[in-house]
Amino acid sequence: MLGWEFKETTPKQAIRINAVNVKGFNLIERLEGLGFRLEKVPFLKNGYWITAQKFSAGATIEYLLGYYSIQEAAAQIPATLFTDLKEKTVLDACAAPGGKTTQLADLMENTGAIIALDVKRRRLNALANQLERCKIKNTIVYPLDARQASKLGLKFDRILLDVPCSGNFATDKQWFKQRTIADVERNAKLQREILAETAKILADDGELVYATCSLEPEENEFNIDWAVKNLKLKVAEVKCHGEEAPTKIFGKQLDNSIKYCRRIWPGETQGFFVCKLTKG
Repeated sequence: MLGWEFKETTPKQAIRINAVNVKGFNLIERLEGLGFRLEKVPFLKNGYWITAQKFSAGATIEYLLGYYSIQEAAAQIPATLFTDLKEKTVLDACAAPGGKTTQLADLMENTGAIIALDVKRRRLNALANQLERCKIKNTIVYPLDARQASKLGLKFDRILLDVPCSGNFATDKQWFKQRTIADVERNAKLQREILAETAKILADDGELVYATCSLEPEENEFNIDWAVKNLKLKVAEVKCHGEEAPTKIFGKQLDNSIKYCRRIWPGETQGFFVCKLTKG
């Protein structure tokens, strides 16, 4: 038994403060003055759950000015797992609609450079709008399939792979009616192709964070096990800010090197999986 009760759940809405844009004033006090009630997410430095509100979090002047972004709490974890982001060259390989891209830029304090890719051009419009709203200055948006990322001719210090995945029932109530094992296997193959391509362009001392909002081990632990055995990558220990995220490690049938993978079960957050890899 995994010690986890299977049930439908609705994750809390969360926001992330864009710290670079709010220097000099207390954004939390301003939002509470507008009628929002906020609860600090214990495993995130700049994340807050919205526990009460009088109107949409996307309808404030503060949102339009880029002082904060609406981003699910578990989805805020991957970008925080990198070390020493400032002045680095970063690849956000599956970037749209841009929540994690703007988070990376904020953590970098608009230094260095981010190359943000997405295969669908129409999704790049949403990404560009996010970057403009959040006053991002260090990001280049490029229409390119992540499976062709080596065409950029660059090596990257940090690579974020928030790869396309099967999702989970916490954010899709029709999940069990719309997914088959064939869908999972197809996504797992795509994810491995992206892993293999981006491993080629990871700098020798670089870090790659792999993330999905899927709960299937085929798309998560099994892929990491494959990457360790075939791409000369190592799994690095991951830590979240402050208290540990609500995680559970799934390690059956896998090599001991997978022990640092973090599986986040749906509850206050959506389901999620994160793992940090380095070149070995």
